[in-house]
Amino acid sequence: MVKSPLNTSTLVLLHGWGLNQQVWSQFLPLLPAGQPVLTLNIPGYGGSPAPEPYKLELVLEQLAAQIPPQSVLVGWSLGGLLAIELAARYPEKVSRLGLVASSPKFLKDVGWPGMDAAVMRQFAQSLQQDLATTVDRFLAIQAMGSSSARQDIKLLRQAVLSLPFPSAHSLNQGLTWLAELDARPLLQALPIAVSGLYGRLDSLVPAAVLAELQRLKPEADWTLLDKASHAPFISHPDLFLSWVLKLL
Repeated sequence: MVKSPLNTSTLVLLHGWGLNQQVWSQFLPLLPAGQPVLTLNIPGYGGSPAPEPYKLELVLEQLAAQIPPQSVLVGWSLGGLLAIELAARYPEKVSRLGLVASSPKFLKDVGWPGMDAAVMRQFAQSLQQDLATTVDRFLAIQAMGSSSARQDIKLLRQAVLSLPFPSAHSLNQGLTWLAELDARPLLQALPIAVSGLYGRLDSLVPAAVLAELQRLKPEADWTLLDKASHAPFISHPDLFLSWVLKLL
């Protein structure tokens, strides 16, 4: 029997740093038949045009122009950070928000778990020296700790190579956003349903951030997968599907 869509609103999926919309290719066939779904490239990634100058406001404007009204927006990693900004600035576009291995503030701070500034600086420095190797290292980190890490990395690499490589400028600016943006006030003030999915083995967005997210937005639905890392939609597709269906 063919499953019918749970929600006639469009499910919009937004990828993370260094990748493109093809990262969702293994997941899309699992969705119920007829569910409207749209995968977007962050401007400057996957061959999509980049605004000039490459500013956050212009990137968000370009994304918002592609999102149907009242969409269910799911963002992974950097895509989740941009999704929070989109939901706050374009409320008519987003009816529900899903965050996957994402944080409103990625960098560690007093009382806030996150990535070490030294790790972020190392990525930025190596990015200038060897673009392809830096992204390849990032892919390996994203699958770290997963029981299917080797297969996860293979799928992530296939996604990267299936579309044009992002420009160095887009990648560098993405790292700047990860290091500098603090969307906690925006997330806290969102009047829509918010759901988050995280991996206990994630080395980029530590599981400890969930306690802070629950304090920040207690009415949201925060879920932790014990054996997942930074890409649960690849390492645990069935659990990720269940989470998405609940969100829908």
